[in-house]
Amino acid sequence: MAKSPDEPLRVVDRRWWARSEGDGGTTTAEPERERKPSYVEELEQQLAERGAQLQSIAAEHRGALEEFEQARARIRREVSRDVERGRRAIVTDLLEVLDNLDRAIDAARDGDAPADALLRGVELVRDQFLSKLEMLGVHRIDALGQFFDAATHEAVTMTPVTDPDQDGRVVSVTREGYTIGDDLLRPAGVVVGRLS
Repeated sequence: MAKSPDEPLRVVDRRWWARSEGDGGTTTAEPERERKPSYVEELEQQLAERGAQLQSIAAEHRGALEEFEQARARIRREVSRDVERGRRAIVTDLLEVLDNLDRAIDAARDGDAPADALLRGVELVRDQFLSKLEMLGVHRIDALGQFFDAATHEAVTMTPVTDPDQDGRVVSVTREGYTIGDDLLRPAGVVVGRLS
C-alpha cells in the first residue's frame, strides 16, 4: 500500500518517557513527562556528588603536597645546620693540632730546643692528630708485614727478597692507608717482597 502524498506522515516515538498515557506511542508528550527518567536524574546527582568529592580530594592532595614540600625544605635546612655544626666541631678539634704544630715550628726557629726534643714534639702532634681522626672513625691500615691485599693495599713496586716468609708480604709502606668505618678511605701505598 502506497501512501498518497496528501496523507500526513505519522511518526511513532518508542521512547517510553515520550509517550502520552493511553495513546500507545504518539509523538505528543504531556509537559510533566518531559522530565528525564528518575534513574537518569539519580545518576546525574551521583555524578555531581562524585565530582564534588573528587574536587575535595584534589584540594586535600594539593594541601598535603604543599605541606610535604615545606617539611622537606625544613628538614634540608635542619640537616644543613647539623652538617655545619659538625664541620665546625671537627675544625675546632683540628685547630688544636695546628696550634701544637705552630709551637713546634716556633721552637725550631728559636733554636733553643734540641733536635731530639723537636722530633718528640712533632711525634706528639702527629699522635694527637691520629687520635682526633680515630674519634671521627678514621683508622690507619696496619700494612707492614701483612700479606699483600689488593682491597686495602696499592702496590707501588716489588722488591726482591731472600727470605721465603717475606714473599708476597708488605716489606715497606710508602704512604699510609686509612679506613673510615668499614669503608676504605685511601689504600696504603706499599712495597711488596718477591722471592728471587
